[in-house]
Amino acid sequence: MRSILQPPIPQDTAEFPPNFGPRFMVTVDTEEEFDWAKPIDRVSHGLKHVAQIARFQSFCEAHGVAPVYLVDWPIATSPEAAETLRGPVARGEAEIGVQLHPWVSPPFEEELTERNTFAGNLPPALEREKLLRLRDAIDSNFAATPLMYRAGRYGLGPATAGLLVDAGIAVDSSVRSKFDYSAGGGPDYRPHPLTPYWVDTNRRLLELPLTTVFSGLLRGFGDAIYPRQWRLPASRALMARLGLLERIPLTPEGVSVEEALRGVDVALEMGLPLLVFSFHSPSLDVGHTPYVQSAAELDALYDWWGRIFAELARRNVAPVGISGVLEAVIR
Repeated sequence: MRSILQPPIPQDTAEFPPNFGPRFMVTVDTEEEFDWAKPIDRVSHGLKHVAQIARFQSFCEAHGVAPVYLVDWPIATSPEAAETLRGPVARGEAEIGVQLHPWVSPPFEEELTERNTFAGNLPPALEREKLLRLRDAIDSNFAATPLMYRAGRYGLGPATAGLLVDAGIAVDSSVRSKFDYSAGGGPDYRPHPLTPYWVDTNRRLLELPLTTVFSGLLRGFGDAIYPRQWRLPASRALMARLGLLERIPLTPEGVSVEEALRGVDVALEMGLPLLVFSFHSPSLDVGHTPYVQSAAELDALYDWWGRIFAELARRNVAPVGISGVLEAVIR
């Protein structure tokens, strides 16, 4: 099996029936709260925001959207989270997947370093054990077998693909195209495409990259220009203001709705069959992430989603979940 860290070859591009797309998927990195400004540790976290997940779920149901909750260990073992999501999952109004934060997921055998917060850097046997324990906890507590995986901090490794296949995981969504995490010991996803693709030649593992696009007059040169501006934030901001080049991930966290709508325009113009949105569940409450520090910012997050859902509906871009993708993809 080819390493999941390698970009695919053209014949690995996933194909869908003509009537499938474009579609969109809402993924929620459903995780514990922790201070993003401090070094990661195993114990300094909370679950206060879990009570607010029901509000977001109801909001999505009202728009006909079934979110995919990618659950890590503290959430997987939270009775409140299970009680909140078991019903929507059973009704097909939500789906559950796996998100592995190795620093809070047992067994705790590794040294706690920044490099080891990327699960793919762990010894394969330890990465496997953490994955299987988390999968089994989700299966037991949420009464749902998870079929989708996202590595915490997008930290795939050379052994991850094989471990996922062995664990019965059919879909990965850890590749964050146009982002580079190598400075902290993580992967560089800049060479990876935005279109879904098969990780292995036997088509047992499907990759759904998170959607990030370049917008602006120079967007065709974004892959070459943007990395060179990494140490020049003022230059990046100026080029965005001038409409020359901006990188737009489809997330409400740090991305205005106007920017996101431009990103949707570009993604649809590119002919992407699937737009993958994402954000972190602690942003559903005030004070847990840098993006939602007030009631007004929480209201703005819901307004963001409302406007995005309305625009996608106007453009006949329908929501889809894991099961819908797996049923439609041509093998």
